[in-house]
Amino acid sequence: MPLSEVNASDPRVIRTRQLIIDAFIDLLTTKEFNAITVSDISKLATINRATFYAHFTDKLALTDRYFSASFMEFVHKRVDPQADLSEETIKLIVISLCEYHVTTNQICKQNYEAIASYVEKDIKAHLEDIIFKIMVNDCKDTDEDTLRIAANILTWSIYGSTYRWNMEKRPETPQEFAVKILPILKGGYFD
Repeated sequence: MPLSEVNASDPRVIRTRQLIIDAFIDLLTTKEFNAITVSDISKLATINRATFYAHFTDKLALTDRYFSASFMEFVHKRVDPQADLSEETIKLIVISLCEYHVTTNQICKQNYEAIASYVEKDIKAHLEDIIFKIMVNDCKDTDEDTLRIAANILTWSIYGSTYRWNMEKRPETPQEFAVKILPILKGGYFD
């Protein structure tokens, strides 16, 4: 029975989903992402494959779900969705993304780049949505199409620079890095 047909708030469903996620994370610390199979995850979670498929359509759906949710937790811890588009807000977004990359890289000891390539699209979509909503709240005199374009440019700039910061293992802390790139990001986006 697909998960949509079961009670998603049922403690057994929640427990099983958590078993699957925990098994997946455990496997990521020891195996290459591409070498992990649904069978590996199911076996470690002590469930059968049919139960796995009742919760996730495949390994990539599990990957997207886990890492997108993880990203949103990092951002929501630091960034108020009702905030103004300010240097402080952008700095907090940059710091959140740096911390997300570092934490994810630590989980995926074998190959963070493989995971990043699968979740990048969703992460960017979530980030763009957050930035767009902040811009809409703050830039009431600007048309939505212009704000969408600005949110897209800012999203790609922040994601790309923080991803590279992580992959290059730059010496700056997330806070120092945010301060360093803020003048570049500031150009044209906010006062």
